[in-house]
Amino acid sequence: MTAATGATRTERKRSLILLAAKDVFAREGYSQAGMEQIARDAGVSTATLYAHFPSKAELFRVVVEATIDDHAVAVRRSTLVEGAPRERLEAFATVYAAFYCDPTSRALFRMVTAEHRRFPGIALHFRERGRAELGSVAVALVRDLAARGELRVEKPSRAAGQLQGMIEHATLMLGLVEGDEVQPSRSPAEIAADAVETFLARYGA
Repeated sequence: MTAATGATRTERKRSLILLAAKDVFAREGYSQAGMEQIARDAGVSTATLYAHFPSKAELFRVVVEATIDDHAVAVRRSTLVEGAPRERLEAFATVYAAFYCDPTSRALFRMVTAEHRRFPGIALHFRERGRAELGSVAVALVRDLAARGELRVEKPSRAAGQLQGMIEHATLMLGLVEGDEVQPSRSPAEIAADAVETFLARYGA
């Protein structure tokens, strides 16, 4: 077996563990999630699981990181869309809404909030990464549209926060109040279109 093959197999096992852990944490919550269950669902031995992640706390931290990373990639990709301000804003807003409609994403967000006393570092890091990875993308998009004269915005950060807030209210807050599996009556694209319509009524050039 070559070193490359070994590395690939190791990476594959790590990916399987993270997928299984994300599902178990979302389904059972942090306290009830067992490392043995995660190992079974991932199809690896408990020894292999602990070789990759020495503790449940470390595994939880990495799951949270991976979730933010996955969403950040999708959000950044959405800003590559070209066109009129409405099209560019809706591309971002649809991806943002879809993330907070996802039951697993909602569950992880809820767990990070609920476990902030147990893991203050993770809760703080989650907020800071979210602000840096997601908020900065929204601000950059609004700032670019304003620089082009396509929006009338004095404070891009405030305007971007308002757009994000409208989306979160219709997606994330619904999940936190009524349950992770409960879906809005509107699709992510419809939520995004309504939020952008309101946004452009306020800031459109």
